[in-house]
Amino acid sequence: MKTLIVEDDFTSRVMLQQLIKGYGVSHVAVNGKEAVEAVSLGLEAGEPYDLVCLDIMLPEMDGHQVLKEIRRLEASAGLGSSPLGRRTRVIMTTTASSQANVEEAVANQCDAFLVKPIDGARFIAQLSKMQLIW
Repeated sequence: MKTLIVEDDFTSRVMLQQLIKGYGVSHVAVNGKEAVEAVSLGLEAGEPYDLVCLDIMLPEMDGHQVLKEIRRLEASAGLGSSPLGRRTRVIMTTTASSQANVEEAVANQCDAFLVKPIDGARFIAQLSKMQLIW
């Protein structure tokens, strides 16, 4: 599994990296612009991310903007509605768990929404539910 962790908080980044370290390679972006660039480069190389863990409150571009851009890039690459499931799975991670944030994330096609601090067992269960791990 190829994962991009988009998180500006060091502790949260390290915790997510520890949770997924046995499941494949992970890359890190510390702001929204870096995240979009990483996703774009992966798509261009024909090696898209399987999973993006995306904080909502980020510098440069917030997580909602990043998610919209990820889905736009995927659609341009022909992956937006792929029946083979090649679309990147996105888990929004945030302390801002307001109803408005959840609704916007769902409207922008996120796959899951987890509130920080992330519960490790719940996170792993979500990966299994999304069929990213077995």
